[in-house]
Amino acid sequence: MPSETAPSETALPESGRPAAEVLAELARLREGDLPVRGGKVTAYVYDTGRDAVHDLAATAHRELLEVNCLDPTAFPSIVALERAVVAAVAGRLGGDASTPGVFTSGGTESIMLAVKAARDARPVEGRAQIVVPSTAHPAFRKAAHYLGVEAVTVPVDPETFRADPGAMRAALTARTVLVVCSAPSYPQGVLDPVGEIAALAAAAGVPCHVDACVGGWALPWLRDLGRDVPPFDLSVPGVTSLSCDLHKYGYAPKGASVVLFADEALRRRAYYASAEWPGYTVINSTVQSSRSAGPLAAAWATLRALGADGYRELAASAMGAADRLRAGVAEIPGLRVLGDPAVPLVAVTSDDPALDVFVVADEARTRGWFFQPQLSYQGIPANLHFTLTGVTDVEALLAALAEAVEAAREAGPPDVPSDLVDALASLDLDGMTDADFAGLLEAVGVRLDGDAEPEMAFVNTVLDALPPATREGLLVRFLSVLYSDAL
Repeated sequence: MPSETAPSETALPESGRPAAEVLAELARLREGDLPVRGGKVTAYVYDTGRDAVHDLAATAHRELLEVNCLDPTAFPSIVALERAVVAAVAGRLGGDASTPGVFTSGGTESIMLAVKAARDARPVEGRAQIVVPSTAHPAFRKAAHYLGVEAVTVPVDPETFRADPGAMRAALTARTVLVVCSAPSYPQGVLDPVGEIAALAAAAGVPCHVDACVGGWALPWLRDLGRDVPPFDLSVPGVTSLSCDLHKYGYAPKGASVVLFADEALRRRAYYASAEWPGYTVINSTVQSSRSAGPLAAAWATLRALGADGYRELAASAMGAADRLRAGVAEIPGLRVLGDPAVPLVAVTSDDPALDVFVVADEARTRGWFFQPQLSYQGIPANLHFTLTGVTDVEALLAALAEAVEAAREAGPPDVPSDLVDALASLDLDGMTDADFAGLLEAVGVRLDGDAEPEMAFVNTVLDALPPATREGLLVRFLSVLYSDAL
């Protein structure tokens, strides 16, 4: 959590401060951050273990830091770089050098553009709908919220966690403008049946988007290595768009993603132009207007530095780590892996009521490891999510996991008062100030105003017992307090 910051440190200094002093303060503020190298953080960061590649990307980023992607006619380098990056991605994901696409800041923006393009390409009477499996990334619901579209959520198979084509077909209506599937979905790392879902969408005359944000740049290399990877990309009939993040298994710095389209007409629907003002010409290919070309240059440099051979090696080592983790989890009583992950994403749950996965996460944190908690949803149990890369020391991870499990058994599940969940569910959150909510957090043992890490097992257990809408309301208030002066 962030270190305590005195009010004087948040104010704009009257006079500029020396560079060394500014950098020293920045280093102090980063003392509480999770490490971005070394593989002990099994979420959020992707490490090649190749310092030269990361250094090159940082240099390329700095070279184009102040180049503005707002106007490609003013900075033609961004056109050349984006065309190269899009073509490189398309060439491995069912397209070629002529495949239309857009470089974006991340998977959420790529998905936002795909939903906008589908909505604008298929006008319907009434409110447009997108049909998504329950394991689809929340970015689709966010896009629907922002774009005035209704997200229709379909439960997945309770055993495989894959999207159910029959249920997806049944959810289609005259207002459906987009059908979504994942390759893979993030929660369990499993591949949806893309071919079947794309076929049913095509039969209904509806576009189909494949979310390959998290694993799309691992699957082609795993196939090269002999893994069984069914068709999932633009080569599949009926797939009209696909998103793939390069700041995940592409190992580029954030934010770097690509959204590909099956034809140029659909890509044009993702663009935005406005001539209804007396200022400069506005034409945007992304949600953002002004944006640095630094991430684009860094992604281009990373692709060039690693090449196909480098990505094959990284995919092999990451998937090897995932295989070893799955085997090791099978030897720890009470734990099991959910689903059959097709990429180096592994979700681990507990079948033992005395072993709480949220407590396991807290115990692992005290041992220098970050395991990402995932709440239960539609029958899918609470679990811990592991994003593995080639630098992950699996034996050390398994040792830490086994120790954390032993400690969690001894500690037992969090003791949540029976009336607390009901009280939180009935709260008038809109009527509370940030200071009120900060006081509520402190009352249940969550302090955010110091250097000590809070014990999140209690918080996650409470959230897990609440319906999604209440969870969302509490999380919004938590974020508001985190960035306020109420602490």
